[in-house]
Amino acid sequence: MRELPQNLTPPANGDAIETENLYSRRSVLTGAGAMALLGMAGCSTSTLELPQLQLDDTVTGSVRPIRPAISVDKNITGPDVMYAALTDGGFEVPAVPYQKVKPEFRRQIVVNETGEAPGTIVVHLQERKLYLVQEGGDAIRYGVGIGKDGFRWSGRANIQYGKEWPVWTPPPEMIQRKPELVKWQNGQPGGLTNPLGARALYIYQDGKDTGYRIHGSPEWASIGQAMSSGCVRLINQDIIDLYSRVSKKNPVVVV
Repeated sequence: MRELPQNLTPPANGDAIETENLYSRRSVLTGAGAMALLGMAGCSTSTLELPQLQLDDTVTGSVRPIRPAISVDKNITGPDVMYAALTDGGFEVPAVPYQKVKPEFRRQIVVNETGEAPGTIVVHLQERKLYLVQEGGDAIRYGVGIGKDGFRWSGRANIQYGKEWPVWTPPPEMIQRKPELVKWQNGQPGGLTNPLGARALYIYQDGKDTGYRIHGSPEWASIGQAMSSGCVRLINQDIIDLYSRVSKKNPVVVV
């Protein structure tokens, strides 16, 4: 755009019309420039500096989070603490090499997206994850191992009761598949090598034992895998934590 003269001198004879035209052109150009800036402000970058707007960016209570806030639990900390060695029931539970466990399968607090009520235990077989729904819109999530194809159970039921360091009794059909287990037909005492691990929660449906359990396991490497005979297994440190949070009759949903 052509620069306008900075200092205008009084018009000489015959110059009055030219000066009037000059001021008229300046008004038109100024108005056109303003309109252009308004029209292009949203879609282009200008080298002109616009005045700084004094905006109030104070956060107020009217701004609500889209999702519920995650709560804080003193037992949900770093994996080096949650999966450290511990003494429980007279047994020395070894530390878990958590670096070898995928982060998604480690104990953590997440937003509850199950749609279930607080207190409900939700097992997602495909995800290989167990959720304990909490008050306030979140859930505690644990990685789990599940049953092999043909050995899985799904449905709605309840926890009838739980046991610490439970006795494991292989069912007759399992002994048929693995005759070496006949030595435990009357029950294997609780302990570090017991397949039920440090805790077991017994699932009943309509007052009848389903035969399925949510239990611990010394085989931490099986978490995230489908290799059990149908039960849902957790790392021993995780089942101890879960067991401390549930009570008789907690609803269970396995999907």
